[in-house]
Amino acid sequence: MNPYILSILLFGLGLGTTITFASSHWLLAWMGLEMNTLAIIPLMAQHHHPRAVEATTKYFLTQAAAAATLLFASITNPWLTGQWEIQQITHPLPTTMITLALALKIGLAPLHAWLPKVLQGLDLTTGLILSTWQKLAPFALILQIQPSNSNTLIISRLASTLIGGWGGLKQTQLRKILAYSSITHLGWMILVLQFSPSITLLTLLTYLIMTSSTFLVFKLNKSTNINTLATSWAKAPALTALTPLILLSLGGLPPLTGFMPKWLILQELTKQGLAPTATLAALSALLSLYFYLRLSYAMTLTISPNSLLGTTPWRLPSTKMTYPLATSTTLTICLLPLTPAMSALLTP
Repeated sequence: MNPYILSILLFGLGLGTTITFASSHWLLAWMGLEMNTLAIIPLMAQHHHPRAVEATTKYFLTQAAAAATLLFASITNPWLTGQWEIQQITHPLPTTMITLALALKIGLAPLHAWLPKVLQGLDLTTGLILSTWQKLAPFALILQIQPSNSNTLIISRLASTLIGGWGGLKQTQLRKILAYSSITHLGWMILVLQFSPSITLLTLLTYLIMTSSTFLVFKLNKSTNINTLATSWAKAPALTALTPLILLSLGGLPPLTGFMPKWLILQELTKQGLAPTATLAALSALLSLYFYLRLSYAMTLTISPNSLLGTTPWRLPSTKMTYPLATSTTLTICLLPLTPAMSALLTP
């Protein structure tokens, strides 16, 4: 892609998210979301591969349906209450429609079916943008309407954690596994949103760091399925040794960074008297942990098959920039000791 066009598209992505962040009016927020969608579509279809075009079409139709629902709900709210402000949404009908539209935009269960299929058709760089940056603007709106909308998201909470865990069990494609991982983490964020939005933001931040690390590792190794992970030791032995720590951090094992948000969420749910919910959420995390362990096993404890599909690649020096990968990997592995400081910051 022409670098000037790429710069314009990336600027459009940033501008759309910034407009949604800064808006207090529903039409401005909707306009920012639309700019986001229109900017990422050329990035998704840039390789002109049939799967990429199919994924782009599915993404466009899904986002168009969510945007239409959001626009209809944002017009219905002033018709019923006379208020255009995001913070002033009080009527249950537009509140429910807006919540469903935003859940469809980010891929929350039960409106999640498009996410694994779309992510599977994209290259890893665009998949990274879709899994991280594209979640920010809708999530900002969910955080703003949260005080008046605690009941609508109840179904999505545990459903996302359970569906994300069950769906990833049988997958062999890495991008689909990361899509179900995204659904699971979104479920954890929504789980505590009603009680502590600050913990939700912390969970979102750690999810962005860990997911970025995972995508960058797979991109460096050019891995798209579990079989190709087994040959990655020949490309980057040190990175192959660190990758299981990144995956286990995504699974939430101590003493890694991913344990921190799960720890704080379970603690907050227990404080609120929701011990059964906390127990079910913790048990659902075991489902996700299984497929992270499966990836770790395939990457570090197996010898690649001696077939044409699994031939060992040449160990050529990498020309890719590894500073973002080094930074995100360090943060993914080493942030757990900062938990007391994070708890102090999150305490009102």
